[in-house]
Amino acid sequence: MEMDQKLFEKMLLPPTGEIDAVLDTDAYNEIDDQFAISYLLKYAPRIRTRAIFAAPFLNERSTSPEDGMERSYREILRLLKLCNREDMLPDVYRGSKTYLEDEASPVESPAAERLIELSREYTSEKPLYVVAIGAITNVASALLLDASMAERIVLVWLGGHGRMWPDTKEFNLWQDVAAARVVFDSDVPLIQLPCMGVVSAFTTTAPELRYHLLGKNPLADYLAQNVLDCYPGNNSPWSRVIWDVTAVAWLTDARRYLMWEIVPRRRPTYDGHYETAEGVPMVYVYHVHRDRLMSDLFGKLLEE
Repeated sequence: MEMDQKLFEKMLLPPTGEIDAVLDTDAYNEIDDQFAISYLLKYAPRIRTRAIFAAPFLNERSTSPEDGMERSYREILRLLKLCNREDMLPDVYRGSKTYLEDEASPVESPAAERLIELSREYTSEKPLYVVAIGAITNVASALLLDASMAERIVLVWLGGHGRMWPDTKEFNLWQDVAAARVVFDSDVPLIQLPCMGVVSAFTTTAPELRYHLLGKNPLADYLAQNVLDCYPGNNSPWSRVIWDVTAVAWLTDARRYLMWEIVPRRRPTYDGHYETAEGVPMVYVYHVHRDRLMSDLFGKLLEE
């Protein structure tokens, strides 16, 4: 590692004061990215969002990774309008149309190009925070195109499962294992928020959404209704994860909302596990203070 060790360790600590950030999101994939986008934007001006990147995805809500990226791009624009942040419309960038073919071949895109360009305005002493809540393709491509970017950013990624989980076949990671390996193999300061076993605890319920959000403002209505549309309606106990919010919580107040440890990183494998070989240190989040974070989220979403 070329970076000074003490400086690297400092970059792994939660930020304080005013910071700059970008968000990389597969916004149309699910109903939780919308909460994360809104939560981040509501923290202006303490957190200045410099750009939002659309990430590729493929599931029942898209016909290809490119289609998923395009749908996410349009969903980001919709959220900006609901958040009254039309000023940021020019700061939304299309991401990769495909996943990485291998660990040496970046996929060029407006998002990767803009991330590299923005990173050059920052230093290890004052880094750019990159919050990624989808397939890590855009960020990995940028690192392959400009490895020096690792010295100027801090990457907060919601991806993979907890180390105690039997596999790593989580949606964000499993879409593009090559990209995840590029990131884990790099020297970028990395904060990982694993899904199952960790941030899977960050769920909400239909009664909670109806009480706190529904009918309060157009943004709150949109977010709540997106989740309520998934409700089976049979009066059985039901909850829904909105775990992408937890990645933003690293920026808003990690010391209050999260618990973590610094551990050696272990690359994900192509057969759905973590390697036993250990790399440079990273932050591993292992617990979310659910009620504290949910209270802050709901409060922010109701601010005008």
